[in-house]
Amino acid sequence: MTDKTPGPEARPHTAEAIPRNLCTDCGISRTDDPKACGRACQFIRPDYHSLETRVHGRPRDPSKPDELHFGVIQKMLRASLIPAAEGAQWTGITSHIGAHLLEAGLVDAVLTVAPDAQDRWRPVPVLITEPSDMSGVRGMRMGFAPLLSLLKPALEAGHKKLAIIGIPCQIYALRALEAELGFDRLYVIGTPCSDNTTTERFHDFLALLSDAPETITYLEFRADYHVELRFSDGEVRTIPFLQLPISKLPPDFFPLTCRTCVDYTNSLADITVGYMGGSGEQWLIVRNARGAQLLAGIQHNLKTSQPDSAGKRQASVRGFIANVERAAGGLPLRSLPDWARPLVGWLMPRIGPRGLEFARTRVEMKAAETVIHLQRALPRRMKHMIPDHVWALVAPYGLTPSANRNQHTDGAQGAEEGGGASSGKA
Repeated sequence: MTDKTPGPEARPHTAEAIPRNLCTDCGISRTDDPKACGRACQFIRPDYHSLETRVHGRPRDPSKPDELHFGVIQKMLRASLIPAAEGAQWTGITSHIGAHLLEAGLVDAVLTVAPDAQDRWRPVPVLITEPSDMSGVRGMRMGFAPLLSLLKPALEAGHKKLAIIGIPCQIYALRALEAELGFDRLYVIGTPCSDNTTTERFHDFLALLSDAPETITYLEFRADYHVELRFSDGEVRTIPFLQLPISKLPPDFFPLTCRTCVDYTNSLADITVGYMGGSGEQWLIVRNARGAQLLAGIQHNLKTSQPDSAGKRQASVRGFIANVERAAGGLPLRSLPDWARPLVGWLMPRIGPRGLEFARTRVEMKAAETVIHLQRALPRRMKHMIPDHVWALVAPYGLTPSANRNQHTDGAQGAEEGGGASSGKA
């Protein structure tokens, strides 16, 4: 980040969040119209069909390759920024798009998150107006990020043309309210998100990975079934997924919002920039004409190719469903014996789902997780919270609106009428 101090428009909104059931604190409840949550939140009555039609010109078409899993697709690529940006989570495509938009005068500001001055992992919403300042928002943050609380301050500062970099729950709310916001132009760059927790709990997770967690500067779940850690002294360490200390995390480490989210791929963004389908590179999904414009603006800096796909996902998804059902019923998770973990960890990157099949696997896992946890905790919400395309994804695994695979539903009514959890990620 440059030494330049951000202007007043870049300071996060200070209003307190209004407690909501199943809230990710996207920022709408912090505005002067908190009742807008009722028509904006994806955890109340999501309508992806209508919003996809308005944003992309049509809804996802299950007859087209991969649209059932990933949403509307105009073009899908595997890409790397050349040269890779220093300090980027991957190669820096997302921040490069933001910088290009500012340099070209296509937007007045970019709404995104930056690291808190006291904690590199805590996301703080900011408005960036200088292209050089986009370098300071590179990298992954973990925690609540009331991004949309800065929509009105952006307008008040005269930023009528805005780019927004956000995660699915933020982008859904943005799209639901877009017509009434008053911006002349919006460019929406989406990043995928599946699980989030509070920044404090994320620090607890880091402490399970290292005796010196304060020296960890980078963490990424990679498509080769490993987590990569980088340290302040230059050390790089990788940990196979199967050797992560997941069993040591509390049951509510990931809140119910994340366990019932139906939009891993950020399907309402103009362009989604992720990695799950990238096979070690970044994964781009261009969804509409504006997304194509965003890609064209940086195409000369990209190395691109077609995504690949290998392996089969069904066995992995079925095993995941069995474990989620056990966990939702309060039963211990099935786990591999210690002697088998290195062997399976060696095999998974070689014979497990890879490339787009890896991404399909994760999307189906998230869909199944949504159904199972809503059935346990909020069964009366299932009718409105689970879109038709999610039911289509889980039907091959015996999860249907009429099926009741989870018998551990005692107290579901009380859970539904009580308070909920919150999450957000940037």
